[in-house]
Amino acid sequence: MKDRITQQQVNQAAWAACDTFRGAVDPAQYKDYILVMLFLKYISDLWNDHVQNYRKQYGKDDKRIRRRLERERFILPEGSSFYDLYEQRGEANIGELINIALEKIEDTNRAKLEGVFRNIDFNSESNLGRVKDRNRRLKNMLEDFAKPALDLNPARVTEDVIGECYIYLISRFASDAGKKAGEFYTPAAVSRLLANLAAPKPGNTICDPACGSGSLLIRAAEQVGSDNYALYGQEVNGATWALARMNMFLHSKDAARIEWCDTLNSPALIENDRLMKFDVVVANPPFSLDKWGAENAEKDKYNRFWRGIPPKSKGDYGFISHMIEIARTQSGRVAVIVPHGVLFRGGSEGKIRKALIEENLLDAVVGLPANLFTTTGIPVAILVFDRSREQGGKNESRKDVLFIDASKEFTPNKTQSLMTDEHIQKVLDTYQKREELDKYSHRATPEEIQENEYNLNIPRYVDTFVPEEEIDVAALQKEINRLEGELVKVRGRMAGYLKELGVHVER
Repeated sequence: MKDRITQQQVNQAAWAACDTFRGAVDPAQYKDYILVMLFLKYISDLWNDHVQNYRKQYGKDDKRIRRRLERERFILPEGSSFYDLYEQRGEANIGELINIALEKIEDTNRAKLEGVFRNIDFNSESNLGRVKDRNRRLKNMLEDFAKPALDLNPARVTEDVIGECYIYLISRFASDAGKKAGEFYTPAAVSRLLANLAAPKPGNTICDPACGSGSLLIRAAEQVGSDNYALYGQEVNGATWALARMNMFLHSKDAARIEWCDTLNSPALIENDRLMKFDVVVANPPFSLDKWGAENAEKDKYNRFWRGIPPKSKGDYGFISHMIEIARTQSGRVAVIVPHGVLFRGGSEGKIRKALIEENLLDAVVGLPANLFTTTGIPVAILVFDRSREQGGKNESRKDVLFIDASKEFTPNKTQSLMTDEHIQKVLDTYQKREELDKYSHRATPEEIQENEYNLNIPRYVDTFVPEEEIDVAALQKEINRLEGELVKVRGRMAGYLKELGVHVER
């Protein structure tokens, strides 16, 4: 039996393979090449393992082996494995050969992988350089992935480890890419917190309408505690959509339906010409998206913006409106990450916010620390909406809104604030018990919120003011006088020492 390898070993080996591109290719671009190669290496090692196992069972009966292989989760066409490409790594057209292999894999597995590789070109001069440089980089990459540390045979590494390595790489690319990363990654701690607040249950349908690389959907699925769920997602960026599809495959969630579309202008999760409804809806949509489609909102065929049309330069309430409309009436739950401006901005946003509160949909507002994201240093919040609070829902009698100020619940790091498991658990315990904790949480009544003109700014409801220690001015002056007296004595002694040494000091 082969030696098992740890999550850390796989992560480190995969990250080291990125040295091929560092300094020569933008991280936002080279992430696609590395992640596709990791995907190809994994399915090649998995396929080889299946072939060897069936050979042990059926010997040289190739037809029977082929029939068994065709029942697997995927089929690796002849000549398209990582090892076929590795043997050809010195060829002058190696970029073209990789493209051909990926196209064959996609064509053979259309139900699971159709379109996944269409946006990645291993023969691209604009991304990978001219022929000589491009060939050298691709050869180095293939050799890096052929090292023993990245032998991904199932006897050495589990699917969970591969899936987590994929998410690890995405998180590292997000850190390197800075502000370009928001479209494909939500920090792990924030994903865990959001997924827990959404509280998906066995049998639930779970949707992320701005799913990025799919990590939030995966975290939500993990909260179910079984395989009894269905995942759905929508993503506007083609390359990021492809990452999500591969991510789902690597986590054995390839039954997930992930659509490539503009959620606000042309949603693709449609059933009988109506928006599909889901038990749980989670998202980290782009903050204050400009030109989100306000010009089309008034005539929206699905009537998602009936509470009001958000401003054309800020699409936050466009996503919130969409998410609430696709949550099941009287039972659906929504958890969404938003910038703080969503809590208090006026105009059409204020009108929408007021309507949502008066409908009794808002369940909680959770303020998070600043600098959690690679994309922005601003503090953000999580809004939890619960449609079971509607008339006829099981929580229709609940009228208060829980405010939690977790803005100071973090561990400082060099570049980002980190929320630990302890910080996350404190938020969850407070939310689940709907506790009021001094300077941390408060249940606001509808009357309080109305008095604040439907402004949800957290300091209006959670008093975090810490009074400064009172200063005894008289005692302080007495201490100053004592110190000044001692200073005079010290100066006198110093002058005497200097006189004995014959040092003249001008006054």
